[in-house]
Order: sequence, then structure tokens, then C-alpha cells
Amino acid sequence: MKKELATALNTYLANMGVMYIKLHNLHWNVVGSDFKQVHEYLETLYDAMAGVLDEVAELLKMQGEQPLASLKDYLAAASIQELPSAELRSREVLRIVQADLTLLRDQAQQIRADAAADDVYAVVSMMEDHLAQYNKTLWFVEAMQK
Repeated sequence: MKKELATALNTYLANMGVMYIKLHNLHWNVVGSDFKQVHEYLETLYDAMAGVLDEVAELLKMQGEQPLASLKDYLAAASIQELPSAELRSREVLRIVQADLTLLRDQAQQIRADAAADDVYAVVSMMEDHLAQYNKTLWFVEAMQK
């Protein structure tokens, strides 16, 4: 695996790590008339994110690379930003989730293309699975905002 691809995967891992914590923050701090639905949906998202974090880190290890594994490293590498701990209306929460998932989807698309160019098919396969999940999740999040 080329160093550039490993770096891209670590940045992706960092974004997912920050997103995992951010989803908890949003889950705990969402308010509004549809609180229950959004609160429960956010839990399904961070539960799924935990598995994806592990999957990407293990892929890096299998490729002989060191995955980022600390919050300090995640924050230094991530483009997804933390949020302060504060109540947010459910529509704002969904807008934030949509923006961050779009960033992750776009990042997975680029990683998939780079991995295909380098014939790293384990990464291509994983990113295709991730892209399918991002597209479905974004459809849900967009529908919830209508």
C-alpha cells in the first residue's frame, strides 16, 4: 500500500473517530418535538460507526500500516469538527449529521478511486460497502428533514 493511501485511510479513520464522539454528543443533546425518533436514530448511527472504525483500523494493520488510535491523533488529522456540549434542535442535528456523512462519503469515494488505481482491492471492496451505506443513511437523514 502506498503511503498516500495509508495516510488517506488514517484521515478517514480520524474523521470516523471524531464523528463517533460527535454522534454521542448530538444523541445526548438533541431536543425538539421529534426528540425520541432522532435520539434513537443517532444511537443506531454511532453503534454502526463503532464497527466501521474497527474495520478500517484492522485493514490498516493487515496492510502493515499503523492506524491512528488516540483522540489527540484523531483531532489533529480529522476535517470533521467537534461540537461543544449544548442542546440543539433536531433539525440542526440532522443538518450537521448530513454534512458530516456527506464528507465521509466523499472521502470514501476518493479512497476507493485511489485504491483501484493502485490495485488494492481489499480497500476498494471496503469502500464500496461504505459508500452503499452512506448513500442509504444520507437518504434517511434527508427524508427526516422534510
